[in-house]
Amino acid sequence: MPLARRSTLNSALGLGDKLFSTPSERRFAAAIEAGLDAVEVGLFNEMTFADQLADVTTRYLLQAGGKRIRPTLALLTAQLGDGGNDAVVKAAESLEITHLASLYHDDVMDEASMRRGVPTAQNVWGNSVAILTGDLLFARASKLMASLGEGAIQLQADTFERLCLGQLRETMGPRDDEDPIAHYIQVLADKTGSLIAAAGQMGIIFSNAPAEYRAPVMVFGEKVGIAFQLIDDVIDLAAQQEQTGKTPGTDLRSGVSTLPLLYLRDLAKTDPDAADLLTRIERDVNAAHYGDAENGATDEEDLAAAIAELRDHEVTKRTLDEARQWAREAVEALAPLPDGPVKKAMTRFAESIVERSA
Repeated sequence: MPLARRSTLNSALGLGDKLFSTPSERRFAAAIEAGLDAVEVGLFNEMTFADQLADVTTRYLLQAGGKRIRPTLALLTAQLGDGGNDAVVKAAESLEITHLASLYHDDVMDEASMRRGVPTAQNVWGNSVAILTGDLLFARASKLMASLGEGAIQLQADTFERLCLGQLRETMGPRDDEDPIAHYIQVLADKTGSLIAAAGQMGIIFSNAPAEYRAPVMVFGEKVGIAFQLIDDVIDLAAQQEQTGKTPGTDLRSGVSTLPLLYLRDLAKTDPDAADLLTRIERDVNAAHYGDAENGATDEEDLAAAIAELRDHEVTKRTLDEARQWAREAVEALAPLPDGPVKKAMTRFAESIVERSA
């Protein structure tokens, strides 16, 4: 059965070939890429159900691409133990399937039109099919984890619980007595950081690596996940449609309060210029949703101009600085790990996150 895509250390974690220059480091990289090939075959095989439509819908986002960050991290941390054995590969598959399932559900809730450069599943088959596809994938991920024992099931369940709580918190918004920015960071930790942290832990657990490496890897994964999403907030304002399948300000247009907008709201309390920009963004977003056809073009031009202004505003630079801080803290968490290619690759991954533009 053909691979859905070809994953490499470079495509998954943004690591260049020059990072691994010695023969032992090249063997290390080759072992991980062999594991990624095994994961890819396994993912494709797991997207097989008793129904032909289910086979098509579950493979839809798998075949659309993705960096396979979570499987790569599991295979990477496994090199601190016995390497990418069958259990590590199976855990990596389960976590990637969990991630894919969450995308189907997220796109329905966000009413997103594009994902990975293709129309979202609900745009192709409708909300019900998209939701049920996500449910099928969650079930398949749970079956895979069940074969790995009670500890794997517990970690998977804890992670799934955090994914759901993060989505619920994002949907409900912060309480009146809650700091909106702290609330937002917690949502990112729950929705993104928890799954990346679980991937790193699975590599430690199933490769029989020293147990004391589990906590540093967990902290790394959570902080890297937050940094990754904060960079997405910046990219959202500058994304070119031909690169990402999205127009600039996709999240803002969908009513999502990203960190630049949250910072702008806070600044608007004391800064008249920030207050004016915030008013225009909120007005133009509403106009884009509810404006009449006659004024639609004008509303879109105004919104595009406001998004461009936000892109160049100090609050977006502040968001980038915040992402860099989380990435630095992720690297600091790796201190207990031994020096070598694993630590080297994880450090470079954290650094590459804040350098990416898509």
